[in-house]
Amino acid sequence: MLNILASHNNDIKRLIDKGFAVGLDSNFLVVRDIPYLDHEKKLRWGAIVSKLIFVDDTHVKLEDHQIFFCGTQPYQMDCTPIANLGGGPTTLALASSDLVVERSFSNKPQGGFSDLYEKIESYLTIIAGPAMSLYGANPYTFHTSEDVSTSVFKVRDTLTSRAEIGDLSQSFKDEVIAIIGLGGTGAYLLDFLVKTPVKEIRGFDGDYYHAHTAFRSPGKLEVEGDTRELGKKKADVYQKRYEGFRQGIYMHDKFILTDSDEDLQGVTFAFICIDKGQSRKEIIELLIQLQIPFIDVGIGLERQSGSLSGIVRTTYSPVADAENVLEKKWVPTNDLSNEVYKNNIQISELNALNACFAVIRYKQIRAFYADDAHFKNMLFTLDNFRSTYE
Repeated sequence: MLNILASHNNDIKRLIDKGFAVGLDSNFLVVRDIPYLDHEKKLRWGAIVSKLIFVDDTHVKLEDHQIFFCGTQPYQMDCTPIANLGGGPTTLALASSDLVVERSFSNKPQGGFSDLYEKIESYLTIIAGPAMSLYGANPYTFHTSEDVSTSVFKVRDTLTSRAEIGDLSQSFKDEVIAIIGLGGTGAYLLDFLVKTPVKEIRGFDGDYYHAHTAFRSPGKLEVEGDTRELGKKKADVYQKRYEGFRQGIYMHDKFILTDSDEDLQGVTFAFICIDKGQSRKEIIELLIQLQIPFIDVGIGLERQSGSLSGIVRTTYSPVADAENVLEKKWVPTNDLSNEVYKNNIQISELNALNACFAVIRYKQIRAFYADDAHFKNMLFTLDNFRSTYE
């Protein structure tokens, strides 16, 4: 990847050609072998880390004028800290075990930097200048390195690197997620989880993708030619829609039944997104048997005085408390009557909201988001925009 970037970005090529120890890590530009002086004027070696903006797969540009530094505070030859370096102690998650970010620095010249080459040269002069003068230390080691980070995404996850939340995203790296039901809420859940760095996503639904499905699922609709989606199996539609974005996505044209043990082997968390109570009951019993924690979602809407009102439900069942969650009867396990089921109202924004609540709750459980409520069951009432927790 570094060679590809160098061939499309002259500033990176110039850094490599000059001999800088250039590499990539978690979508950051890394320049190793930076000499500097510590508080006792001893020679130390650090690394400069700079954010990148990926314009596309092969072109990058500066994010800003600041850098991160793997190393302690650099000093001048008179044993005083180098002046005009704003910033301070900080941390940043990187994939390389030998890179430990300890500080951030800010030194913006008038007019800013024109490119990465100018930025690295400027910080090298400031940070490494004293060590180069005192010890003749040479930062031009020509030690380039490829990106050591691994990703499930087929496009670079610069959202995570720009937000500096790579350490939080690590909590998803071994997760195998099952989405049981790819209707309205399940489809939005899939869309959200596809963009979460979980190891694997398994979707299960044996139904077809019809016109009403398109009105309560995210994304584009292909209506013509070989790519036409209407009338195809949901699993095939969503597999094709998302497989270009990431690896580890497996959509299955089947329903989860009481004997679906093998389909759920290795799953670390499940989402149940179905309407039928009896099927839900059987699925829950199977998940409890397999000791898989899960979130069950549901929407109940009805017309009152000409307008729609109702409740959006999110129920979390941890392994240790699954039986108790069932006893609370938060989750409906009886089938609706045919008349009620046929009029079961689904609206895309509420499907999306239900999916949002579910994925946020999941990310709380995995410590990505803060969690003060620790709720098992949440009801959001549409009429008054209030939520109740248990």
